Amino acid sequence: MSLDRTTVRNIAELARIEVRDDELDHLAGELSGILTFVEQLAEVNTDGIAPMASVADITLPMRQDVINDGGYAEAVLANAPDAVREDEGGFFTVPKVVE
Repeated sequence: MSLDRTTVRNIAELARIEVRDDELDHLAGELSGILTFVEQLAEVNTDGIAPMASVADITLPMRQDVINDGGYAEAVLANAPDAVREDEGGFFTVPKVVE
């Protein structure tokens, strides 16, 4: 696929890239070469090849989907200036935001 100066100028404008007029011909040649390479990749036979998300065949470790409080209530409350102990409800007060 061959790109002309007008197309390259439009691409640069859409990408919000400032390109001088004397660079348009050179950039058109480079972009045309990239598109030619991508067209060559489309010709490769990929029948029977499963899509991949990564080149490394790994699976991520899974954990149980359990709701919990994290077990750090005392540590969090210790940082609050006006906190109520966990055995008394375990919360802290904040300044009034809405009047």
